Amino acid sequence: MTIKLSEEERAEYNRVIWHSRRGMLELDLVLEPFVKNHYLKLDEEGQALYRRLLLCEDQDLFNWFLKKAVASDVDLAAMVEMILQYSRSQAK
Repeated sequence: MTIKLSEEERAEYNRVIWHSRRGMLELDLVLEPFVKNHYLKLDEEGQALYRRLLLCEDQDLFNWFLKKAVASDVDLAAMVEMILQYSRSQAK
């Protein structure tokens, strides 16, 4: 499935991909495949939530994705779970 993007949408998508590269291998292995293969399938609200997740500190993301802690924001916790489910589905 190919999604056509305007030039502005493509630039925004490229920014999201860039910000998904955290420099911490554990995060990169989870975030990059999700953003490259699933982000554009999210609705506007889901995309906005993903971008909000990227504003969080790496250590918080690390703890959430390794299930050492849960985000206090239920929306962010739901996005983390969606990303983890996607990651698990791709590992099969």
